[in-house]
Amino acid sequence: MVNMDGAEHRAYRSLVQSWFMPGNVKKLTDDIREIARAHVDRMMGLSGECDFVADVALHYPLHVIMSILGVPEEDEQRMLMLTQQLFGARDPELSRKADAMADPDTAIKVFGAVVADFHAYFSNITASRRAEPRDDLATIIANAMIDGKPIDERAANDFYILVATAGHDTTSASTAGAIWALAERPALLAEVKANPDLIPALVDEAIRWVTPVKHFMRAVARDHEVNGHHYKAGDWVMLSYMSANRDEAVFDDPFEFRLDRPANKQIAFGYGPHLCVGQHLARLEMKTLFEELLPRIESLEIAGEPAWTQATLVSGPKRLPIRFTQS
Repeated sequence: MVNMDGAEHRAYRSLVQSWFMPGNVKKLTDDIREIARAHVDRMMGLSGECDFVADVALHYPLHVIMSILGVPEEDEQRMLMLTQQLFGARDPELSRKADAMADPDTAIKVFGAVVADFHAYFSNITASRRAEPRDDLATIIANAMIDGKPIDERAANDFYILVATAGHDTTSASTAGAIWALAERPALLAEVKANPDLIPALVDEAIRWVTPVKHFMRAVARDHEVNGHHYKAGDWVMLSYMSANRDEAVFDDPFEFRLDRPANKQIAFGYGPHLCVGQHLARLEMKTLFEELLPRIESLEIAGEPAWTQATLVSGPKRLPIRFTQS
């Protein structure tokens, strides 16, 4: 769907959009809260220190989206590994061949191998859901009809990959970014603990702050001028969401992490027809986790050297060692 436009894009997007609308997402609240509480309980059992990314942020949204998709819990680690190899292909700690990714031919082969592994897994999911439909998103995708014909296997597999990867990696990054910010700002942590109504603002500011999807490439639809720069129809342009979410013309103190923004106009979810279909789920997941976690911690601090995933498309914290005390 990322590279589709017009009627084709609308046809594919409509297959899953109802699953991610606010009304349906709200029905998932109790299940998501149960998953969030289990992860917080696990964190509380780690004797006051953990790597928040490895111990919480990676696994919580992964479990949520895989439950919705219908991937068995025992296969979640495989999905996590493939996602990290796909999005962290230039990171020496995550990639299959990070040192050779500067070569375009090697990069294409590496990405192709990861996608092939995804396809091999999800082809079995398609066969299973066509034979025995269930109440999950995989069943919707496997049995979808496009222009009166069953969706072809490659399109179905690409759909699974989009949901499985974008549905957890970006939320993981923003969740970890919020905890990183609070660990470095004790006064802000105290403020949110004292006033839980600030949690939605914390969620949106973390999403702006991290901006997990760094850019998309797009073709100019018609001749246009922006701030004195002239673009012709067909020009290939990079949309830098990271830059947009630090735009001084839109955000006061754009390089500060603030919860008092009167209108947080972050565009990390994109804009227009390609607005992220999972935005309501992502916000609910983050809000629920913080509602469960923040009342149970008294203090929070960095306890080592945090690190970001070395990537150009999707990136967020890959290590976040923290020390915390319980309330």
